[in-house]
Formats: sequence, structure tokens, C-alpha cells
Amino acid sequence: KSVACRPEDFKRETLPAHLSMNFKVVDEHGRQLAMGRSLPQLRAELGGEAQKSFQAVAERDVQVASELQQQITDWDFGELPELLEIRRGGQTMVGFPALVDRGDRCALEVFDDLRQARDRHREGLRRLFRLQLKEQVRFIERSLASLQTAAMQAGTVPALAAALPGFESLRSEVIDAALDRTALSEPWPSDRAAFLARREEARGKLGLIAQELARLLGAIVQEAAIVTKRLSAARAFPAACADIDQQLARLFPRGFVTAASPAQLAHYPRYLKAITARLDKIKADPARDAQRMADIATLQTPYLREVGARKGQVDPRLEEFRWLLEELRVSLFAQELRTPMPVSVKRLQKVWDTLR
Repeated sequence: KSVACRPEDFKRETLPAHLSMNFKVVDEHGRQLAMGRSLPQLRAELGGEAQKSFQAVAERDVQVASELQQQITDWDFGELPELLEIRRGGQTMVGFPALVDRGDRCALEVFDDLRQARDRHREGLRRLFRLQLKEQVRFIERSLASLQTAAMQAGTVPALAAALPGFESLRSEVIDAALDRTALSEPWPSDRAAFLARREEARGKLGLIAQELARLLGAIVQEAAIVTKRLSAARAFPAACADIDQQLARLFPRGFVTAASPAQLAHYPRYLKAITARLDKIKADPARDAQRMADIATLQTPYLREVGARKGQVDPRLEEFRWLLEELRVSLFAQELRTPMPVSVKRLQKVWDTLR
């Protein structure tokens, strides 16, 4: 009888070494530089040097060198290709060009990893739009004085203190998020004409979007402050408090304002209201809270394990499931707040089985 095996059926740390892939890193002459069974560890040890070496090779390539620039404040470098072929020592390597944020300017670099190139390119594009819309950005900065209050209140909320460290950081993140929403929708511009069209499109919307984000953040901070007070009064239930602390940490990583999609960020006040409702109810029936927390754990534990196994690699399906888990919490702990779609443990279990 055959048995279908899944990755989660095994604990990798207990498997014999010979069952794991053995990776070798060699230079252009075939000399072995390193060897190991953990690809993430090899990347951590050699990734920085590998990227430097790759960039040096790219800069020596005549075709690439003519396209690389280091003092970019406008899109004046022609069309940006999706990839470049770089020939070295009889081998052809594929590189991914990207704009890189340098603070007061941008630079063009070539990366050997597509995911890293996309991450850096998004930051670089955002910086270039900031530079090109500097007058609008200055006006918006002056108009966001109301964020002072939100920043001060955020400093009193442990879950937010690290995510929003001060007024300047909060204001900058609001502007970055507004740029993302007005100028960085995909597909990203790849030539000057598309960049200028996107810039003009963003110019008329940037201030309005920034003000809407500021109001939303004010509401989020207020609800988070209420949760903090309720948590302080509910420390007699350590398991529930620990679960909520972990939930808040997932909701509020550094950069959450730009990391969360506009649709998801708009749900944050409701998520926080649901936590408050849970804490208000827990004294009346702690056993019920514990059971519902256990129900969530049956789905959340494999999800977190899978995310950890991806080592930072983003999967849109996992991202969608992550927010379904948040809606499940609303449904189980504060049903009166309603959810945008029907959710239940059984429904999410079916979704998870499909993902696997």
C-alpha cells in the first residue's frame, strides 16, 4: 500500500545528513569555496561577497557598464530591461538590474537574485518618485502635524513603540505608503515615458492619500492603546495574553504601514477592537477562550511553520491565508464585529489542505 508523504510529516533536524541536499559553491575556475547542507547558511556566509563579485563582473561588462549609473535623480537612463546577460569566462550569467535607494539619489545595480532585485528596485523607485515630487512631499510633511499626537501615543503602546519610533519615522512611513499607493502599482514603469506618466498621476492624489493614511493611523493607535490597557488588567490569563502579544507582534512589525496592503491596513481597527472584545469576555468564560485559542492553533501552527521554512520567500497564497487567520480570530472572539467573508475553522482547514 502506497502512502503519500508531505514535507510536514518529517522533522528535518532528525533526518540523517545523507538525506539532505549537499551544496557546493565554486568560483569561475571551478575551485570549491564552501560546501554544506544548509543553503540559507551558505547564503548568509557568502551571499554578500557573491553579490559584490557579481556586481564587479557586471561593471566590467561593456554592455552593462554603459547602463549603470550612480547619481540618478531623474529617469534619464533609457529603458530598464528585466534582465541582463553577462558573459564571463565562457559562461553566461543572468543579472537583474534594479534602482537602489541612496538617500539623496538613486543608483543602478545588477543583482544575481530576482527577489532581492525586486525588493531593492521597489525602494529605489519610491525614492526616485520622492525626489521628483519633492515639492509635494514638503507640503505634505507640513500638513501632517496631527501625527505628532499619534506618535506620542504610539510611544506608550509596547506593540507600536518599536514599529513607529517617533514622529519623523511615522511621517516618513505615511509618505512612503502614499507613494506606494499612488505611484507603485504594478506593472512598474520601465522607461521614461511610463515613469513621467505615473509621476503626474501620483501628483494629484498624493496629498489626499497621505491624509487618509494619517487618519487611519490615528484610529489604529487609539485602538492599540485601548488593547494595552485591557492587557494590563488581564494578566491573570497568561496564555491568552501571550497569544495576543504574539498577534500584535505579527500585526505591527517595523514598516507595517507600507508592508500591509491598503485593504488590509483598513481592517486594523476592527482587528484591534476584536482583541479588546476578547479581553472583555475572557473573565466570564476563560475555558471558552482557551478552546477557541486551541482551534486557531490547529491552523496557525502549520502556517507559521511553513512561513519559517520559506526563509523570507513570499507566497501570495500564504499571505492571503495569513489574513484569513486574522478574520477567524474576529469571528471566534468578537462575532458581533462581522467579517467581510464567511470564515470558520472548517473552511480554513479546507483552504489549508488546498494550499498544501
